[in-house]
Amino acid sequence: MSPSLVTLNAPEASIVLEHDPDRGVLWRHCGTRVRPGDLPSLAECRGPASFAPDHDLSAALVPPAGMGWFGPAAVELRDPAGAATLFAPTRFEVEEADDRIEVRSFDDVSSICHALTIRVIDGGAFGFSARITSFGEDPVVLASLASIQVPLNASSDSIVSWRGRHNAELKECREAMPEHRWERVTRRGISGHGGPPGAYVLDTDTGWHRGLVHAVQLAWSGDSEIAVERDDEGYWHLSAQATLAPGELVLSKGATFTAPEAFLAISTRGRNGAMAQQHAAVRSLTQWPGGAMKPRPVHLNSWEACYFAHDANRIARLAQAGADIGIERFVLDDGWFKGRRHDRAGLGDWETDPETYPDGLGPLASQVRKMGMEFGLWVEPEMINTDSDLYRAHPEWALAADGRKRPTARNQLVLDMRREDVRDHLFARLDAILSETPISYLKWDHNRDHAPSGGAGQTRGSYDLFGRLRAAHPDVEIEGCAGGGGRSDAGLAPFVHRFWTSDNIDSVARVAMQRGFLAFLPPELMGSHVGASPAHATGRSQAMGFRAAIACMGHLGVELDPEALAEGDRMELARWIGFYKQWRHLLHRTRVDLGQGTDDLLWQAQGTAREKLLFCVRTSPPQDRRPQPLRLPFASLGEAWKVRLLDIGEQAGHGMMRADLFTRMGKEAVEFSGSWLAESGLPMPLQKAESVAIFHLEEAA
Repeated sequence: MSPSLVTLNAPEASIVLEHDPDRGVLWRHCGTRVRPGDLPSLAECRGPASFAPDHDLSAALVPPAGMGWFGPAAVELRDPAGAATLFAPTRFEVEEADDRIEVRSFDDVSSICHALTIRVIDGGAFGFSARITSFGEDPVVLASLASIQVPLNASSDSIVSWRGRHNAELKECREAMPEHRWERVTRRGISGHGGPPGAYVLDTDTGWHRGLVHAVQLAWSGDSEIAVERDDEGYWHLSAQATLAPGELVLSKGATFTAPEAFLAISTRGRNGAMAQQHAAVRSLTQWPGGAMKPRPVHLNSWEACYFAHDANRIARLAQAGADIGIERFVLDDGWFKGRRHDRAGLGDWETDPETYPDGLGPLASQVRKMGMEFGLWVEPEMINTDSDLYRAHPEWALAADGRKRPTARNQLVLDMRREDVRDHLFARLDAILSETPISYLKWDHNRDHAPSGGAGQTRGSYDLFGRLRAAHPDVEIEGCAGGGGRSDAGLAPFVHRFWTSDNIDSVARVAMQRGFLAFLPPELMGSHVGASPAHATGRSQAMGFRAAIACMGHLGVELDPEALAEGDRMELARWIGFYKQWRHLLHRTRVDLGQGTDDLLWQAQGTAREKLLFCVRTSPPQDRRPQPLRLPFASLGEAWKVRLLDIGEQAGHGMMRADLFTRMGKEAVEFSGSWLAESGLPMPLQKAESVAIFHLEEAA
């Protein structure tokens, strides 16, 4: 048999493999869309090289590590005693369909079959799913299994990734391509405050709007490793995998393990093109109650309004104050359950506090619903305080290392989600709460890293609990939270409907965080609240208009006491809530484009191909006398656009000198050609520091 080509096409990209009976399944292309035609075989193209194995291995889809391949291993095996077991497949099966490829690689020595499915996801990304099956008599330990391992172009230029900590999530990092190996590794048991496990690899001269991008995101909420490694031929390999604890996964005969899926976006349309593909991939996972997303309701969360100081009458007044300004969902945060006056006790005892709520939560929930709002509740099921009835009854249910002290964080331990009895208990308590009280929303928190680790089994156990609860209560929405943005990723996307971006609600800090969030996750899942001024996390004060405009760019919420606001601020907040309700149809489940103008102006456009909202954000004072026009590359897709200035969220008081055009644009639409907006730019008003100018663009008929 002669070699045959296997091609899988997405709208912007192609994956081309070669099935060679003598050499296995080999990479030919992973990049922009191509038509392979009648290619010469790889054997013809690759001649001998100095100091290299006689049998060329460098382009294998599943490289045989330890047999002459010196790059990263896609599969690592051990025997039960810990000795390395090589995986070097010699038999291959390939199945093709219009939207997917499956390659099965068999190693008759290790008695292991590796199967890799690559599918095209609506929206243009590729989904990579790897699984291992044992067909031998002896057990084998799986040490690692890459979800994805692909070659990158030799013209790759830089890596964009994100790091973070509590209250300082999603700091963007840009680094040159490595001469050796680059890694982004998490070891905390959760995906972490740097956001989803993923990275963008940019080609030379790639920016927001044009240039080649490979962006990978692992759909996983536990420990992970993203790596880029250079080989001695001058190109790189990009890989992603969930981390397995040593010895935790032993495969007996017939057993199968499936790695988390990885999403690979390949776009020639810059970072925005790759971002759109990642958003589509995550949206394909989200399971909305009723099968479709309803307009994302405005939240009022009780946490920063009262913390642990719960009083039934006080909470009812807070809810009413929210209803009076247009809030649609009231969420009762931490402090509602037995013994919970502070963060040192009560976690694990999911029963309503009899002193604060003597008749349970039913009366409060009914009050809230009569006010015209949904009722939501905060829980933290995976955690336990040592000062709790549950811990006193079952101390063995907490993650622990034999003979070692149990380290606490936020005065709590982590429940061992690998245990079925733990999951059964938690499901029973949560199911009872949701069955007894008209609750439509859970804020599911997770306020510490894992020490000691529960391995990948801990994450899979949490997924199991999420899944059971969603199946039992499909109409309940869930918000994922982990000390803010510590567990926001595609792994949770099948179970949750919102992520809490950060406990830091300072709006200047939120600008970069929200842009980092959008690299992988769509705006309808991005919890963005109007907080108090001064901000509780930073002490900085910001105008209500600026705080509200920044929060409108995601899923709007409020995290303060409206009753405590000055009348002017309360009316201003109500006006912005009305603004969000008017325009949320353009903000969610639509295209997002990010960009940067001159003089540190940042912009974000959200909407359809024919209608968009444009947010122009300035966090620092302008350095130029007059602002330069803002070039909008997306506008070239339309012949002409009608543009209105909807609002400028800024500090009231001394006004800025602005051209007459912007007074006119505030009253009526002004028409610009698409090419003018794309190449010359939209005229911009002078903006204060900490301000957002919001425009409405609609394609002219």
